[in-house]
Amino acid sequence: MNELSKITAEHLRRCAIVYVRQSSTTQVEHNRESTARQYELAERAARLGWRRDQVKVIDEDLGISGSGLSERTGFARMTAEVGLGQVGIVLGLEVSRLARNNADWYRLLDLCGLTHTLIGDGDGIYHPGLFNDRLVLGLKGTMSEAELHVLRARLLGGIRNKAARGELHRGLPVGLVRGDADGEVLLHPDESVQAAIHAVFDRFAEFGSARRVWLWFRSQGLRFPLHSNSLVDLRWVAPTYTKIHQVLTNPFYAGVYVYGRTQQTCYLDAGGRIRKRIRQRDREQWPVFIRDHHAGYIDWNTFEANQKRLAQNIRPRPHQSGGAVREGAALLQGLAVCGHCGRRLAVHYSGRFSAPGYHCAGKNIVNGRGEYCLNIGGVQIDAAVAEAFLAALAPAGLEASLQAIEQFDADRETTLAQFRRDVERARYNAQRAERRYRAVDPENRLVARGLEAEWESALLELKTAESELSTANMPDRARLRTKNATLSLHSVKTSSVSGSLPRRAIAIARSCSARCSTMSP
Repeated sequence: MNELSKITAEHLRRCAIVYVRQSSTTQVEHNRESTARQYELAERAARLGWRRDQVKVIDEDLGISGSGLSERTGFARMTAEVGLGQVGIVLGLEVSRLARNNADWYRLLDLCGLTHTLIGDGDGIYHPGLFNDRLVLGLKGTMSEAELHVLRARLLGGIRNKAARGELHRGLPVGLVRGDADGEVLLHPDESVQAAIHAVFDRFAEFGSARRVWLWFRSQGLRFPLHSNSLVDLRWVAPTYTKIHQVLTNPFYAGVYVYGRTQQTCYLDAGGRIRKRIRQRDREQWPVFIRDHHAGYIDWNTFEANQKRLAQNIRPRPHQSGGAVREGAALLQGLAVCGHCGRRLAVHYSGRFSAPGYHCAGKNIVNGRGEYCLNIGGVQIDAAVAEAFLAALAPAGLEASLQAIEQFDADRETTLAQFRRDVERARYNAQRAERRYRAVDPENRLVARGLEAEWESALLELKTAESELSTANMPDRARLRTKNATLSLHSVKTSSVSGSLPRRAIAIARSCSARCSTMSP
């Protein structure tokens, strides 16, 4: 049968649809010749007999894949018009432009067959209601889907093979940069960036909590480097809790190259539409795991220890110990257990001053309600436990106080060093802006005005950095009290006899320890 003989007067009374699609925005931007060929199909519809006003070009799906995993509004509008019997022919450059999956393709074929709608591509015109034409279109659709599978398998195979050697270039976290060799990863050459990353791990080793590390950064007024693919240079911003947690949980900082930590899965939502979501894989399921791939900020054993500490900072499940300290003033919350049934005691607060108490609901039900097997006030219990705890730690009070003072001085020095680096970086930026301004022709005001504004901005940043350094470097009362506490502790330590401390020494140690705890950041 001649192809033109398939076009009847009934087809020409309907509209002609030209469906234009590219799989990605990159193809839309670079493969412009293919897009132009698809738009030229409107001229082909005119040559086949349709008027210009009858030709509709649907290009809403440019940059959207036809695999069926993405919602295509243009394809949905086209199939709706075909189902209403308003379309005489659907033109596409090739079958793969219309659909890359059999579910969409055969639905379109069924609708075209019921409404006697023609389908045209670069090879000819087909009537899906005719057996031979439907057979050819079915084979083309199957080959198009298989072609997509082959292309994807080929690309993913190359990616995984390169990742297995640790040479696949993916985005690195802040503090790490690419080297010249394939797969080479180096520490960031900026000393201030390295100091900021080291500060995160050092403070976590001290505090044991990602939130405490974040609060320490905020209390000290320190900034954190920010890097992304959209930024040319590093930016220094106030750190967020999410960024601190990402640094602590990223294995690249431990010198490990990993690939496949996340997995993309598809599911159907309440409306029956296909959605995508990304899930974290367990460490045992990572496809690529290469230890000692590059120099890291910590070793692998330290990284694993950090992950265990982070995992313990969550609320434990019932009848499990550990977990982060909960809110409230009760000293034994989450620790005390019932002597009758062995259940964990719950905490309640009562009275004007919210005095703590402990109770156990038990497992007995009386008159439809739980019967307490234990209900006791917690004020005297907490006081007795605190006294016993302090008495047990009294011999080590001096050492703990001295360590606290030393840690306070070390933290202060770390903060000042970071502020000094900020001043040094701001001074360099100001000098570079000045050199650029002086190198331009003064009469070229179009360029000179912009460079002058850049120089003024750099000078303002330098002034701000110097002001922050001078403020942080001012001797405060806390530092003077720390020195006095150190002298008192050393005098008490030298007055101890036979390895035991008198009561007066213990009292001084307790007061100094409490004073240092209030001064420590």
